[in-house]
Amino acid sequence: MEGNFLFDIDQVIRNVSEAEVMSVFFPTFRRALIVDTRANDSVGPYVRLMPMARSPQDRMRSIRRLRPQFPRPTNLTLIPWQRYVESLVESGVWDQIVDRISQSGDGSAVTACNEALSELRQMERDELVSAITGRNYHTIWPADSD
Repeated sequence: MEGNFLFDIDQVIRNVSEAEVMSVFFPTFRRALIVDTRANDSVGPYVRLMPMARSPQDRMRSIRRLRPQFPRPTNLTLIPWQRYVESLVESGVWDQIVDRISQSGDGSAVTACNEALSELRQMERDELVSAITGRNYHTIWPADSD
């Protein structure tokens, strides 16, 4: 069940609607969706799945390396997403992310959003299969061998 902790989805949507740069990270499979809404005449918004960073400072450094044509972001919105990937869509958060990107008019960035969502869904499926089959997981309490 996903609703077992406090989570203000309206606040998340507000943060997404105002964020210049955001990282929606998925601790379950150690990936982060990086969305940089900044654009200029030669470079559009940036959407990419990356490994989770160790700290907000590490993420900020990686964004500066990836987007040297832009000044240091004024802020970085971090959104830990410990729910299912599909709940990102069902909650309206995903639509808000895509709306922010589509405002730029850059079709390739919108395509990158769609590809990222497909990849997130696949990663989640792979992680669930790994958990069920025990691949990359260790049993805390092994079954009795009676």
